[in-house]
Amino acid sequence: MIRLDAGTFLLQWATGGLAFLWVTTRRREVSIGYGWLMRAVFGLMAALSVVVGLRYGSVPVRDLCAVGVVVATAVALWSSWVHRAAGVEYQRERVQVRSARVAEMTGIQREEQTFDPTVGEFDPRLDLIAPAIGVIGLIAGGLHAGDPAWLAVARTLVGAAFLGCVSDAMLLGHWYLTQPGLPRAPLNEMVRLLGYIWPFEVFLLLLPPGMIEVLSGSIDDGYNGMLGWFWLASAVTTVGLVVVTRMALKERQYSAVMAATGLLYLALLTAFGTDLVARAILSGATT
Repeated sequence: MIRLDAGTFLLQWATGGLAFLWVTTRRREVSIGYGWLMRAVFGLMAALSVVVGLRYGSVPVRDLCAVGVVVATAVALWSSWVHRAAGVEYQRERVQVRSARVAEMTGIQREEQTFDPTVGEFDPRLDLIAPAIGVIGLIAGGLHAGDPAWLAVARTLVGAAFLGCVSDAMLLGHWYLTQPGLPRAPLNEMVRLLGYIWPFEVFLLLLPPGMIEVLSGSIDDGYNGMLGWFWLASAVTTVGLVVVTRMALKERQYSAVMAATGLLYLALLTAFGTDLVARAILSGATT
């Protein structure tokens, strides 16, 4: 019905995470170190996809694309490091404005972060190359995952977006501790996109053969239906956490960002429950 493949899952997670990294870096607001963190995390995940795939069942096109994701991510990371002295556009502007305001109010000239205007800024479009390669690998992995093929591919691609978006949102929330003064717009955008992706994720998992049959009892989950209801609770809780997180981010206090990050931690767990529990049930289901 559907195959739960660790190599495909890791490539899903890496591809989605790198795609939504571009959503953030294109804004030129979050400091350059955030990109280093994300590329390192998801590049390593793509490398693990290669290792796991070769060890536990290779899909040649998928594994070759995973290697391509690793290389493209390394190139983007290297380019970002080379251009680190330039910072990012809107971060430079805020540092200058904030320093000038402090000096005007207190008369104290604070030592500020400096940028080199002679160094070109990192091009965020480089962050699109790795996920573009990853999508090809995910199509191959989806075709290998089950039948009908179109549904397996759709679930794989949307699952990548779903897991990548929620992971990036949670990690971005933490970055506000590293970069005080960062506007909430990047985090608001990520949470909003997660809310848009959620219906597609759930809808595709419900389509037969899928969770609608598990909930009705025509597919046995092996635990008298308990896993099916756990999946439903995870799915509903995920969208509930998205709504509550958006409400929290409307509060003016800085602590609201930290509260939103904590909620996104929970959303990450329930999102994985939504995606992985369904795949685990359907991979070993009996009718």
